[in-house]
Amino acid sequence: MNPIYEAHQLSKQYRQIQALDNLDLTLMPGRLVGLLGPNGSGKTTLIKISAGLLTPTSGSVSIDGHTPGPATKAIVSYLPDRMALPSELSAADAVSMYADFFEDFDEVKAHTMLKDLKLSPSQRIGAMSKGTQEKVQLCLAMSRAAKLYLLDEPLGGVDPAAREYILATILRNYNEDAAVLFSTHLISDIEKVLDEVAVLQNGRLLLHDSVDHLREEKGMSVDEYFKEVFRC
Repeated sequence: MNPIYEAHQLSKQYRQIQALDNLDLTLMPGRLVGLLGPNGSGKTTLIKISAGLLTPTSGSVSIDGHTPGPATKAIVSYLPDRMALPSELSAADAVSMYADFFEDFDEVKAHTMLKDLKLSPSQRIGAMSKGTQEKVQLCLAMSRAAKLYLLDEPLGGVDPAAREYILATILRNYNEDAAVLFSTHLISDIEKVLDEVAVLQNGRLLLHDSVDHLREEKGMSVDEYFKEVFRC
């Protein structure tokens, strides 16, 4: 089986800030990978480069053999950490727009998720709370049959009561031959669904390991490991 995603010696510099520093990361199909690290560690930069929204200073990213661009947008489902849709659109408008843009988008699945999360299709995005906006974007992202899902803080503004449903939605709806890269600070909430973790520190890959092996080797949970490594 070939990797779905490969980052090789990937670096990104913003003026005096080294956001990514010679990072290597490989993701295999069928794996749900937690992208972990403190603020400023490079998580969002890595995801944005992978989604084709930023250009690396050096190094490369390959997704199913392609450099991020038009070819990968057809096979990558990206969930940004902030609302990226026009505020005048309703949730139903957003579903229709995604259906027009992406051949792998399932309108029925999207409307089912909106209903399950008690989201009104007619409500305008600009009138939604931050948490509601994030739920809408998650419904859109997870209604695609993509090969790679890039999810940047999908639980960030979501109330605890909805997190279990959202995690179940991610597990239930992503293509089993796809990989999921899931950036989050809520490690204890998502640890149970992860296959692997990739931990960033100052733009470098500190650790990439299976969750089971990490628990066996370190004798602690992923959340405990994270708190130990990044203790203030």
